[in-house]
Amino acid sequence: MTRAGAPKATGDGAEGVVRNAAFAFAGQIATATFTAALTIYLARALGTGGYGVFALAVGIGALCLLPADFGISAATARFVAEQRADRPGVAALLAAALRLKLLSGGAVAIVLFAAAGGIAAAFGKSGLAWPLRGVAIAILAQSLMGFAVTQFTALGRVSVSLRAIVAESSVETGASVALVLLGAGATGAAFGRAIGYVVGALVALALLARTCGRAAIVPRRAPRAQARALVGYAGALLVIDGAFTLFNQIDVLLIGALLASSKSVALFEAPMKLTALLAYPGLSTAAGVAPRLAGARAGSPSVDRLGRAIRWLVLLQALVIVPIVVWAGPIIDLVLGPDYADSAAVLRALAPFIFLAGLAPLVSLGVNYLGEARRRVPIAIATVVANGAIDAVLIPTIGIVGGAIGTDVAYALYVPAHFWICRRMLDLPLRPVLLTTLRALVAAAAAGGVLAAFGTHDLSPLAWVAGPLAAVATYGATLIATGELRPAELRAARSRLRERARARAPRNAPPGV
Repeated sequence: MTRAGAPKATGDGAEGVVRNAAFAFAGQIATATFTAALTIYLARALGTGGYGVFALAVGIGALCLLPADFGISAATARFVAEQRADRPGVAALLAAALRLKLLSGGAVAIVLFAAAGGIAAAFGKSGLAWPLRGVAIAILAQSLMGFAVTQFTALGRVSVSLRAIVAESSVETGASVALVLLGAGATGAAFGRAIGYVVGALVALALLARTCGRAAIVPRRAPRAQARALVGYAGALLVIDGAFTLFNQIDVLLIGALLASSKSVALFEAPMKLTALLAYPGLSTAAGVAPRLAGARAGSPSVDRLGRAIRWLVLLQALVIVPIVVWAGPIIDLVLGPDYADSAAVLRALAPFIFLAGLAPLVSLGVNYLGEARRRVPIAIATVVANGAIDAVLIPTIGIVGGAIGTDVAYALYVPAHFWICRRMLDLPLRPVLLTTLRALVAAAAAGGVLAAFGTHDLSPLAWVAGPLAAVATYGATLIATGELRPAELRAARSRLRERARARAPRNAPPGV
């Protein structure tokens, strides 16, 4: 008999969609909290010059992370999701994939460590060499940790990975701060990153062994047919991941090359990094919904879940961009300080990207789990080409804001194209999504007007508190007025939350507890 409040699981051991999404969100919030704190500290402690060097090292490392993973993590997850009820089969698959991961990740880390001096000379920054060596160590560990965490998502056991995520984030933050305080500068920040990911990888692999058996983390050679299927699907994902990694770093690299200023890199990268936390609801929702699309067909319950998830993410992201547009200046001043005042224009220009970034993980991972990753290849390439071309034209003329515009346009291609694949394969209706988006943007405009009434510069403590509350109330009221939200729907949602709260409460708890 299942005890009251125990997490519901399916016959294959996977936990429920809501529980997986909730734990994925908790993991993202933990990461966001530590990342934001560390970014703010490093931006202030290292200054624009030192932080720019660190950002370049991390950017170069992110490009190297692509061949280190080789598409193996996502490819393995697709096959794990399809056969997760077969525990011995899953363990054998993980062991074979881990062997490939060690070979690819180890080779890339060694090459980057050895080439760090030459890369630093090519950029004309001798102080870049040792930060790159720290990043090289981090790459192998980050790749292994990412592999394990991705498999927990595919298994529908996202709650397990939370421990590894918290361990990595907390250790990286503590080690980086300590090394920078000791005077190690950008090099200390890079080696703090390495220490964090080494700890995270060890914890994640230990949890994977506990979940799937020790055989899952003992590298072994795969049968030929299995290896061919795994590597074949990984090849398509390698191209996609490569394009997406280049997309994430191309702005920083082009700003560094075209403007030849580490300060400009810092002014762009700091707000860009802070926006990552705004995509976490989308990432957590994708973790709960996308794996269920493995083997799904039109009319299945998984398709209904996907449609509902898209709707709620549109409503949430439209609200998120309101303060980004109206209060970009005060937010940058509060978080990063006056030295980063020019970053406010970048943050404001990134509003379209932030809106779409909440939807991107759901539709792109959905395509992966549908087994159609090859159809993503031309989309990914077109996204990078569009971003790079726009950056090359605009950055020399209007500066770092040009990088933000390039990112916006590229994502305006990337997200709708992936949605269209899901729509074609699952017969996902288009009209409700368009109507929800239109109503959400109308509500966001109304909320933005309310927020602007509290001021756009030098906000008082009262404005910081009352402004968002009034904006959220206006946003909700407008959605109700347009018919997007119905009172009955809100009451039903409130009832479900109360039922879940009662289900999780101890049965024999004393009154008032």
